[in-house]
Amino acid sequence: MCEDLDAHNGPVRVRARPPPDGRETRDRARKVNGAMLLPAKAEVARQLRRYRAWERAMLASPTDRTVRATFEDAGYTLCVLLGKRCAREAADAAERYLRTTLVAYLRDQDLRASRAARHGPPTADVPSPAGR
Repeated sequence: MCEDLDAHNGPVRVRARPPPDGRETRDRARKVNGAMLLPAKAEVARQLRRYRAWERAMLASPTDRTVRATFEDAGYTLCVLLGKRCAREAADAAERYLRTTLVAYLRDQDLRASRAARHGPPTADVPSPAGR
């Protein structure tokens, strides 16, 4: 529980509710009735241009903290738009999304997800190269 202030009534108790079907809220935000929601291509293009511009600025002056922070913000925005955890992955996904049709992009995403599931982390049965 957390407390929030109401302008008229003072503190108000707010309780977060889990999703009714038990799925994570992140999955609920990305899918509606089984269909994946994707951002408008114009917005993705705008954010990708912004990310690339700040990337160049950051590479030109890597010690400037303001430039670095703005670059990281642009990367975070791409991550949120495309549902990726890494800014480089998000930039690559944005480029793929912009150059393909919607159907081709979704098919590619499904293929990538199935490959990642098949090639998961190494199992404990495999001995390490160090012999431990």
